Amino acid sequence: MTERIVVGMTGATGQIYGIRALELLADTEYETHLILSNAAKINLKQEARTEVNEVVALADETHDVKNIGAKTASGSFRTEGMLVAPCSMKTLSNIAHGDAGNLITRSADVMLKERRPLVLMPREKPFNRIHLKNMLEVTDAGAVVFPPFPSFYQKPWDLDEMISRTTARALAQLDVDVAIEEWGGIEASDIE
Repeated sequence: MTERIVVGMTGATGQIYGIRALELLADTEYETHLILSNAAKINLKQEARTEVNEVVALADETHDVKNIGAKTASGSFRTEGMLVAPCSMKTLSNIAHGDAGNLITRSADVMLKERRPLVLMPREKPFNRIHLKNMLEVTDAGAVVFPPFPSFYQKPWDLDEMISRTTARALAQLDVDVAIEEWGGIEASDIE
């Protein structure tokens, strides 16, 4: 059976995380199913210096966000999980409250009901109480909230390396293994 990953991209800042996920997945055997919100298409032009058709070309299949009858809207369409990167607070709220009004939120709802992995990379700062409550709601429902906070302990050379590491860690929540250097730990002699 073909292993599939659904990638949703919403209108939050951080479009590079969705792009990088598709790039990393392209080097695997996974079939990718992309869903772009209308706001994501606008933000791609604003911040990613890439055209929508270039992002679409990274995926094996792209589905219209308005088509709630697409494959990914059904539990009978077997997938390994879904990543929403970036995930707007509007989308996170809709998922938290079962509002499946577009294909991204419907596909996320399918992941939760089928007990498949759902990883959300929310991009907002600072979080308000409503954001935090919604994050708790989706976590309680089975999703993983994975804000794209970079790590520095491996002394990344540049922003591109931080984005790749963060995105690879998010994909690892879906059991997707991409080539990225693991943390080797600190020797006790280095601490003293």
